[in-house]
Amino acid sequence: MSSTATAEPIQRQVRLETPFSDQKPGTSGLRKSSEQFEQPNYLESFVEAIFRTLPGVQGGTLVLGGDGRYGNRRAIDVILRMAAAHGVSKVITTTGGILSTPAASNLIRSRKAIGGIILSASHNPGGPNGDFGVKVNGANGGPTPASFTDAVYECTKTLEQYSIVEAPTIDLDAPSNHGIGAMVVEVIDGVDDFVELMQELFDFESIRDLIRSDFPLAFDAMHAVTGPYATRLFEELLGAPAGSVRNGIPLEDFGKGHPDPNLTYAHDLAELLLEGDDYRFGAACDGDGDRNMILGQRCFVNPSDSLAVLTANATLAPAYADGLSGVARSMPTSAAVDVVAKELGIECFETPTGWKFFGNLLDAGRITLCGEESFGTGSNHVREKDGLWAVLFWLQILAKRRCSVAEIMDEHWKRFGRHYYSRHDYEAVASEAAHGLYDRLEGMLPDLIGQAFAGRQIANADNFSYVDPIDSSVTKGQGLRILLDDGSRVVVRLSGTGTKGATIRIYLESYVPSSGDLAMDPQVALADMISAINQLAEIEQRTGMDRPTVIT
Repeated sequence: MSSTATAEPIQRQVRLETPFSDQKPGTSGLRKSSEQFEQPNYLESFVEAIFRTLPGVQGGTLVLGGDGRYGNRRAIDVILRMAAAHGVSKVITTTGGILSTPAASNLIRSRKAIGGIILSASHNPGGPNGDFGVKVNGANGGPTPASFTDAVYECTKTLEQYSIVEAPTIDLDAPSNHGIGAMVVEVIDGVDDFVELMQELFDFESIRDLIRSDFPLAFDAMHAVTGPYATRLFEELLGAPAGSVRNGIPLEDFGKGHPDPNLTYAHDLAELLLEGDDYRFGAACDGDGDRNMILGQRCFVNPSDSLAVLTANATLAPAYADGLSGVARSMPTSAAVDVVAKELGIECFETPTGWKFFGNLLDAGRITLCGEESFGTGSNHVREKDGLWAVLFWLQILAKRRCSVAEIMDEHWKRFGRHYYSRHDYEAVASEAAHGLYDRLEGMLPDLIGQAFAGRQIANADNFSYVDPIDSSVTKGQGLRILLDDGSRVVVRLSGTGTKGATIRIYLESYVPSSGDLAMDPQVALADMISAINQLAEIEQRTGMDRPTVIT
C-alpha cells in the first residue's frame, strides 16, 4: 500500500447566494436527480449541513463510498476536501469509490467510525439523466434517525457558507494512503472486509460443495455495486464457473438499466430461471447492494416468504445455530414470518417501513433477523438490509437440505400455510392525483368498518402507527390498512423514493392454512381483493392507469 502526502491545502469559505431551504431529506437521505446535484453548491451545501450536525466530526473517523453511479467520484472528491476543512481525522474510502451499503455499515462498526456517508439513490436509475443521493449512517452502522435528518434540514435553511479546502484529487484506483493536510485518507479494497464477515457467518465449504455438484447458478449484479463482491464470493471463493455473475462491472448508468431486483427490471434473469432449464438458482441485487431477489427453477420467492423461510431454517447457518432472539418485519410485509415466530416461540415485531426501526431492536438484542417486503432482509451482523447476505443464506439452506428452491417453498407452505401476497406499484403518478387518492381513502376509513369487501367483512381500518418498544417514540401515518375478518388485508401507501411524481403502492395479502389450496397463482388468489381495492380507491379513474407499473 503506497502513501502519498500532499502540500498543506488552502482552506476557504464559499458564500451561498440563496439558502438551501427546499430540499428536506427523507428517511433515505437526500435523493434527487443527477442534474440537481450538479447545480453550483448544491451537493456542497447539503454536505456542509451534515458536517455541522453529525456528532464527533472534529477528530473523528468517517467511512465514505457509493454505488458507482454517475457523480460518485466527483462527490467523493468534494466530501473529502470538506471533511478536511471540518477537522475530520481520517476518512476510509474504497478503490473506485465502490462501496455497498451493507459493506459500509460493516466498516463503520468494525472501524469504530463516527458514521458514514453513502452515495447512492438505491434502486433508482443512474447516469446524467438519472438520480443521485447522499445518505448518512450513524455510529451503529445504521441509518440516522429522523431527528438527525430534521436537524440537517433546519441547518440548510439558514446556511450562508460552506468550508472546503483546495487539494489535488485523491487517486482511488488502488489501495493507498494519502493526506489532505492533517487528515488521513485511507483507500482500501472495499470487498475484503465484507467477504471476511460473510465467511464468519456461513459454512463456505458446504456451499462450495453444493455449487460443484451440478448446481448452476446465475447472479445478476445489474451493472451496480455488488458486481465485484459477487465475483469474489461466487466465482473466486465458492467455485461457480466464470460468467455466473452477470452484468458484474459497475457502470455509471447501470448499463442504462433500472437496478431494482424484481421480475420487471431483472426480467432477463427471471426468464432464465422461470422459463428455462439451465439454472437451478438465481439471484439479483439492487444499485447499492441492500436488496435481493431469489429465484429457483420455475420458482419466484416472494420477499415476505423469503424472510419466513430464513427464520424457519436459521439454525442451518453457523452464525444462527443457537437460534434467534426474535424477528421483525415492516408493516406492509406479509405475516408469513409471524406464523413461524409463533411456532418457534420467539418475539415478532411489526414496525413502520424504514431500516432505522429495526436498528433499535437489533441494538437492544431483541431481534436477530428482520425484513421488508421491498426485497430487503438482514440480521444483526450489520445495521442495514444486505442483499448478498440473503443470497448466501439461501445457498446455505440449499447446501444443507439438498433440495430445490421450489421444494423448500412447498414444504414451508405445507407446514405453516401460505400467505398469498402481492404488491402493485403505480409509478410516476402526478403528485396531486396521488395525494388526492390517498387522502380520500383515508377519510373513508372510519365508515368502512363492518362493510363488505371482496366477499368478506372489514374488521378494522386505520392509518398504522407504532410505539417503539425501545425508546417509546411514536411514529404515525405509516399506511392505510383495511383488515378483513379472515385475516386478509389491503395496505395503501405513498412512496417517497421516487424523484418524478409519486408512487402509489397497494399491498394485498390473503392467508390460506396448510390444508387449503397452496398452488394458486398469487394474482388469481388475490383477484377479488385487487378488483375491490381498485374500485374503492378509484385507482384507474384518479391515476389514468389501467394496470400497475410493477407487480411483485
